[in-house]
Amino acid sequence: MTTSTEPLLTPQATAALRDVLLQYGYTRDGIVTRIGIEAAHALNRYDPEPALQLLGESDPLGMLIRLFMCGRSIPIVQVDEAVVPLLEPAGEGLVRAAVYLHPYEKWWAVSDFPLFLRPEARDRRADRVLPIGPTATLLRRATLGHRVKAALDLGTGCGVQALHLSDQADTVVATDLSARAARFAATTAALNELDWEVLEGDMAQPVAGRRFDLVVSNPPYAVGPGTVHCVYRDSGRPGDAMCAELVAAAPDLLTEGGHLQFRANWAHVAGEDWRERVAHWLPAGSGLDAWIVQRGVTDARAYVDHWLEQSGGEEHLGQRESWLRWFEDRKITGVGTGTVVLRRTDRHDPVVRIEELSPEAAELTGGQVADWFTRQDWLRDHDPLTAHFRPGPGVRLWQEAGLRPDSVSGPGGWHLNQQLLKIPSDGLNWNERTTPLGVALIGGSGRPDETLGDQLTRLAEAEGTDRSRLVLAALPEVARLVERGALIPG
Repeated sequence: MTTSTEPLLTPQATAALRDVLLQYGYTRDGIVTRIGIEAAHALNRYDPEPALQLLGESDPLGMLIRLFMCGRSIPIVQVDEAVVPLLEPAGEGLVRAAVYLHPYEKWWAVSDFPLFLRPEARDRRADRVLPIGPTATLLRRATLGHRVKAALDLGTGCGVQALHLSDQADTVVATDLSARAARFAATTAALNELDWEVLEGDMAQPVAGRRFDLVVSNPPYAVGPGTVHCVYRDSGRPGDAMCAELVAAAPDLLTEGGHLQFRANWAHVAGEDWRERVAHWLPAGSGLDAWIVQRGVTDARAYVDHWLEQSGGEEHLGQRESWLRWFEDRKITGVGTGTVVLRRTDRHDPVVRIEELSPEAAELTGGQVADWFTRQDWLRDHDPLTAHFRPGPGVRLWQEAGLRPDSVSGPGGWHLNQQLLKIPSDGLNWNERTTPLGVALIGGSGRPDETLGDQLTRLAEAEGTDRSRLVLAALPEVARLVERGALIPG
């Protein structure tokens, strides 16, 4: 049986460090009180200068901020003994922090320094443990918030997702391929007095045979040749195979009704629909509901440059040229970025939706994810014809018309080109083409004494059409409108 990873510090040293951090106010609120909100925001952007201008030379909180957030060296004589285990020599009687100790929300997170603060060659190690970044924040924002028994943070890094899972799960397991990351995550847990099981190993291997109610992952998903230069970035799998492997593992990782959520990249290949590519990740007969949303596509060259910049620049190693050549050989023109949400249902009719959010959409939230699955359950478990519907909040209809080229001017010459539904749906801001039938269904809803079946009977009589054919046309339209939040079951 795999044993839980040990933290960097002994229990006694961890307790002593925690006491010092609390005593001197090295918390998010304490730092804001000490240097002000603007300088604190600058620190979170990895800009230490505003804070350094406000810090004294020897006050204990200032010393901690200089060391652990600004990345500066200080004389060893100024250091509290409890802090020493997390320091390293910096020459001439100076010491510097060996880790980036970040007050994050109500916790502390232990990672390596961002390269903005520590650009030296010795800090560009392949097994760097990243501090909390935008991708981790986006994943957390999209994570479901309901209470669960067992949760897994797969590819934990410094442990940020596991911190949040601790607020909603009875037990938390965190895994990482990197032994160094596992020790950092274990230190994050110990410092915050949280009882995690931290395991080292590749992908789902450390938890083989175990199931979880909620699995979150911010894995090394970079699309590339499969060579490993940075453990946090490169999975060792070519292309987007790592994401496909994680999807394939979901049926064995999840309990009935359990969810897997992770950030992902996928290749955009010339002549290939990216939706079909991602759909092939789902195992046949897996019983997985899937909602996979793309938020953007990055050109192949810009994608490679972005990753190289994030990892400190490696052009001198020839990595850029070989990476781009690998893309060109496989006709990869760009890389899509988004979120994958899976639910194990063991149903014979899983719902799979792979789509792109509009530029106007806000970032995905856990509440929106929960609502999407709730609407899918309603559609599977209810007969829409017997239900009462009302329009979704904020739904608007936009109509575009043009004059026919061969018509005389006047009202009779207008031709309706398209009708668009603007559906806020709590921030997703769908823009959907719709049909006259969809317009009629929404416009005629909201009558408390009329079911959808009654409404269709009324429409058939008014149009002089066959009701059964109208029902066949209306049901898929209703399902789409309910999924989008344009029609709300009463």
